[in-house]
Amino acid sequence: MKSTRNRIPYLAIMLSIPLLLLQFSCVKEKDGDNSFNLFTIQDDINLGNQIAMEIESDPVAYPLLDESQYSDAYTHLNRVVDAILNTNLVAYDNTFPWEAKIIHDDAAINAFATPGGHIYFYTGLIKELDNEAQFAGVAAHEIAHCARRHTTDQLTKAYGLSILISIVLGEDPSALEQLAADLAGGLASLAFSRKDEYEADAYAVKYLSSTTYHPLGLADFFNKLENMSIFPIFLSTHPSPEDRIEKINEAWETYGSKVGEYYEVRYQDFKNSLPN
Repeated sequence: MKSTRNRIPYLAIMLSIPLLLLQFSCVKEKDGDNSFNLFTIQDDINLGNQIAMEIESDPVAYPLLDESQYSDAYTHLNRVVDAILNTNLVAYDNTFPWEAKIIHDDAAINAFATPGGHIYFYTGLIKELDNEAQFAGVAAHEIAHCARRHTTDQLTKAYGLSILISIVLGEDPSALEQLAADLAGGLASLAFSRKDEYEADAYAVKYLSSTTYHPLGLADFFNKLENMSIFPIFLSTHPSPEDRIEKINEAWETYGSKVGEYYEVRYQDFKNSLPN
């Protein structure tokens, strides 16, 4: 696998040419990504859909909460996600499928996102938070990674373009399974760069500044975890929590120092709707 990642076959090179041309020919949507990305938007969607299907096909590794059985929990979840998407600030808000799911694992303080807007939150993370503004901050951070297309950039660096193309074309099921596991497990090689993390934090503040949530919910979350000496892998080990809190406060001032609600009672209802 290692040697394959470092060697791009002739077919992959040929495939990358139309991908590259399409990427440069498409108009940036709203405040979209500004990265050098060899994937088209449709490639993001296709790859994300395939990863989502892989996750749904393995209930042992990914025990997703049933949306019918836990309809109240999904009502709470979708309210938060929709509030962010409805700001009209999120790139590809009407293009990506934007599907949020809950994974039942109370030991995992984790969340992750695929290209194309599939976002997963573990029950351990939801139960650890104090209010809906904190959760909205985490959700907005994950949405920003998707909208800025950080995930596709990082996957391309970690796996190589040829392997990702083979997954998109449905030619490598084993690689798809490994990719899903790496995303969910917060593999170190998939950790976002310092720039990407700062950017996702700043965009989270930007999004929340146009909602009723307090935009500093994400900073409150970092403060909470820092006091507990916990820092989840999905938020990366760099930059440091202190630096990120400082940058979040700077972004908050940039976007008008708006204040908002924390919704403690409503969030407790969310937590109560989850399985024990």
